[in-house]
Amino acid sequence: MRYPTESQRSRRRELEDISNKSIAHESTLAKEAQEHEEMQQQIEELDIQHQNHEAHRDDLRSQISSLQKAIHTRRQAQHHHQRQLDNQARHNRPELQFWESHLCMRIEGLGIDDRIKFVYTHIDERDWDRQCAFELNMETKDYQVVAVEPALDDEAVDAVVERLNETRDLASFLKAMRALFAASIRP
Repeated sequence: MRYPTESQRSRRRELEDISNKSIAHESTLAKEAQEHEEMQQQIEELDIQHQNHEAHRDDLRSQISSLQKAIHTRRQAQHHHQRQLDNQARHNRPELQFWESHLCMRIEGLGIDDRIKFVYTHIDERDWDRQCAFELNMETKDYQVVAVEPALDDEAVDAVVERLNETRDLASFLKAMRALFAASIRP
């Protein structure tokens, strides 16, 4: 039996070391390849995420742009409508002031759409500040008196309102309502 020589042992150790280093190197290469694969997947996921974010951003920009256009259009329409109302008010103001002073009345909004309150004074000779009022509902084609203070004869009020609905003459209606209040207050 032959014993290995020192140089043979030394070579075996070198071969084992090289083999171990080779295995370690292959293991390192496998780990790096796996890490490279994982990084590529993450990059692809980030690219997809980035594309989705860009698409969402573009969609939001489009929505904002259309909303801005709609707001601009509405503002223009509102401004135009306000100018028309101002022009109409300029024409209505003198006539309204005439009726308010001529009939000793004022017109009040009630905070309810299509409903106005008319308040008369200077009807009762004993108390010029006493107020007589009624509410006119203009919601439908035919006007309606929905509240009266002090109370008046329902038939008389209905007759006056019926004439208003036939003629659409608000001035005559206001005079007739004042006359009804005056007649109800006289002793």
